[in-house]
Amino acid sequence: MNVKVVRSFFRHTSFYRRFIKDFSKIAKSMMNLLEKEAPFVFDDACLQAFITLNKQPAYAPIIITPIWSLPFELMCDASDYVVGAILG
Repeated sequence: MNVKVVRSFFRHTSFYRRFIKDFSKIAKSMMNLLEKEAPFVFDDACLQAFITLNKQPAYAPIIITPIWSLPFELMCDASDYVVGAILG
């Protein structure tokens, strides 16, 4: 791997950032690889962060019953062909 691949990985996972608890703490070891003039050493901590961030979107609790006593947000999007909604 190199810096370009790590940046590409973070662009891919940035959408899931808000769904993964402690994303920044998990990704810290990999983020250190992106610093200027820092040596690129992909060690065990970076590998563990990569594995964890790669698995998290599949295990995040996406569909749960809402707690009606708490406020929530309904995000909608529509076009001529389809309607989509997310309850957040």
